[in-house]
Amino acid sequence: MRDEQADWREQQRRAVAGRAAALEAERAAEARRAAALLDDFVRRATERGLEPHTLTARTLDGRSTYKTTVRGWYLKSDRSVAVGEDGEYYILTVPPSLRARFAGADLSPSMPRMIVGAGGGDGEPMPLGQLLDRRLEAGARWP
Repeated sequence: MRDEQADWREQQRRAVAGRAAALEAERAAEARRAAALLDDFVRRATERGLEPHTLTARTLDGRSTYKTTVRGWYLKSDRSVAVGEDGEYYILTVPPSLRARFAGADLSPSMPRMIVGAGGGDGEPMPLGQLLDRRLEAGARWP
């Protein structure tokens, strides 16, 4: 009986590890496809003469906004996500910080997804390609 239970637990452990590895591989492939779209956007924005801006980040509670050292283009009108000049994807929320109030917030790139807002509670999920095209079409008129 104990051997059967141990075998069953080992089988379950392997199944979970296999599903986790497959999910991670799928997520990495999605990030590569999204990164290619972001690189293409940066190229096309530069060709069209769209000037990047110094990005700002909002605190998680939404009460404060901090400057950052990253330059790029906002992708949503609420300025919650952006692509940097470096082609990286940034989610523009940061924890509140006294240091950031004076020195600016530090941003780290996020792993891009093909659907922006997928799994989130705010706003409508939108395909990344569609969001990038909308931004390019808006040109310098972007809010």
